[in-house]
Amino acid sequence: MPMKQVLKIAANCNSLPERYIRKHHEEYGHVDTTDATSSPTTAADIPVIDFSLLISSSSELEKLKSAITTWGSFQAINHGIESSFLDKVREMNKLFFSLPTEEKNKWSREENDSEGYGNDTVLSDQQVLDWTDRLYLTVFPQHLKRLQFWPHNPTQFREVIEEYSFKVASVNEFVLKALARSLNLDENCFLDQYGTSGKIQARFCYYPPCQWPEKVLGLKPHADGSAVTVLLQDKEVEGLEFLKDGQWFGFPIIPDALTINIGDQIEVMSNGIFKSPVHRVSVNSKRERMTVGMFCIPQTEKDIGPVEGLITDETPRLYKNVTFSLDFFFEYVQKGRRLIEACKI
Repeated sequence: MPMKQVLKIAANCNSLPERYIRKHHEEYGHVDTTDATSSPTTAADIPVIDFSLLISSSSELEKLKSAITTWGSFQAINHGIESSFLDKVREMNKLFFSLPTEEKNKWSREENDSEGYGNDTVLSDQQVLDWTDRLYLTVFPQHLKRLQFWPHNPTQFREVIEEYSFKVASVNEFVLKALARSLNLDENCFLDQYGTSGKIQARFCYYPPCQWPEKVLGLKPHADGSAVTVLLQDKEVEGLEFLKDGQWFGFPIIPDALTINIGDQIEVMSNGIFKSPVHRVSVNSKRERMTVGMFCIPQTEKDIGPVEGLITDETPRLYKNVTFSLDFFFEYVQKGRRLIEACKI
């Protein structure tokens, strides 16, 4: 039986269901969230990286390194994906979530499965739920797709998302090579660990408006378990917030930019030089918000670990060799903990 859509709850409730009310004191136990109840500051200095300069400009490469060591994230421009195509991806997302409930439920995820249409994976009766409906899909490579969860309504959904997944795979490779070069390493050192059987998982998110936005979260605080995450933000409605120095900062919308952050697996590979950022999503009191996140995940056939060239007497190994799994990641997230903690020596 599919869980009730948050969209339906938002449209037909006079009071907020208890399961969605956030608990500030339990929100993310290992970090300072003392400012979490206050309005986030708009970050004016979020790094903007011009991909067209990363090959030829050492200053742009240094800017990328600074972005990932401080924010763990940046806005990518001139990334090679046309704005008209990004609008197509947004359109597929919007059309899917606009479908009637019974139509969307044709692609509902099964119990104890992450793929398909639904919302939070519920691990306990005490778990606070996110104010969002989602569609999870493995979109790359071809042989890992589970097409029974891929909507054929809207009619162009499969075609557009397949093309987008190939474009994001190229962006991921470009980012991994640039990150390696920024540390004066062989440009393939992160890619070698990423492997040839890495996959991309997509999360299509719909955040309904909520008349009590201060009481809910669209997505609870977490850090990604991926290597690289590529987010296509809503074109008009903000909501993404990053935690830095104990304060929440709102990420602004830059037309046609991709918001990119690294995940825990690159923090491990870089031996802690690059930081996997904690982030969350707030909701709007009047307007819906839709995003498409692409999570680039290394092969799971072998462990990942710090690149040998980064381990010296002055910079000893900080992380174990580990194998990440999606189930393991979700379990930590829902408990308000970070998977990276389990990786430290």
